[in-house]
Amino acid sequence: MKKILVTGSLGQIGTELTIRLRELYGAENVLATDIRHVDDSPVVNDGLYATLDVMDGERMQKLVNDYQIDTIIHLAALLSATAEEKPLFAWNLNMGGLLNALEVARHSNCQLFTPSSIGAFGPSTPKDHTPQDTIQRPNTMYGVTKVSAELLCDYYFTKFGVDTRGLRFPGLISHKALPGGGTTDYAVDIYYEALKHQKYTSYIAKGTYMDMMYMPDAIDAIIKLMEADPSGLKHRNAFNITAMSFDPEEIAASIRKYIPAFTMDYKVDPARQQIADSWPNSIDATAAKEEWDFNPQYDLDRMTKSMLENLANKLGVECRLMESV
Repeated sequence: MKKILVTGSLGQIGTELTIRLRELYGAENVLATDIRHVDDSPVVNDGLYATLDVMDGERMQKLVNDYQIDTIIHLAALLSATAEEKPLFAWNLNMGGLLNALEVARHSNCQLFTPSSIGAFGPSTPKDHTPQDTIQRPNTMYGVTKVSAELLCDYYFTKFGVDTRGLRFPGLISHKALPGGGTTDYAVDIYYEALKHQKYTSYIAKGTYMDMMYMPDAIDAIIKLMEADPSGLKHRNAFNITAMSFDPEEIAASIRKYIPAFTMDYKVDPARQQIADSWPNSIDATAAKEEWDFNPQYDLDRMTKSMLENLANKLGVECRLMESV
């Protein structure tokens, strides 16, 4: 990667990834784009930025030409819960935007990364230690677009030689950017509420396990995959990755190690719960470890400590952690 364009750069992944890419490759070599402009965002103010609707393939191509881009990191998409509310819009945005990015990558000889998700699995997928290669029959529009995106990226690689790469992300947890309508968002909300109110009402039911990852590990995984020797990649679109799997009770217990007064109750959201129930309890990341040395650094307790420390500073909340890990 030398000259990089990031779509959806103001989203949860894009915010942190853009900052990290600029640190590694130089602010002058990373063009951040999004459909909106946020005046107080470091993504907008601390490097190259342009507005881009990913449905506008001609503008995307012009930006790639003008900035001599060799790598496209395509993050713009509608997430799981929001996509269920607007399924046709989700299909048009998620697939139309990706198709534009793939066409631009084909014509300009760019590498292309786009994320997949555990949402690409479905009720008939093995729930525990879900294999890299397995049944993918999701029952959500988000999942349908992710499976379709994996297949489309495979097609562009085999048909046109586009260097496409991707990761099946679990739920991602971050203190820098708010989540954007995903089923796993509770695992971010819970830290905010623990600091502000020392209590939380979970919309995901007790005993519902989902794979998760702290954002620094996700950012490192994207960069490591994109820098990996292509000759070693057998599953380029898309690799299972995960760092931990937990249910709401376990994340609450982790928080209580630092905030003993924290309490949690439940008011289950049927729509999000149905999505969560269709996803794996845990997935097997062996292929990523073997093919490009995937190696996450954060477990649940280390992530919890980091989240609480950083959010306490962000929110201006006094928080003395009772225990260190």
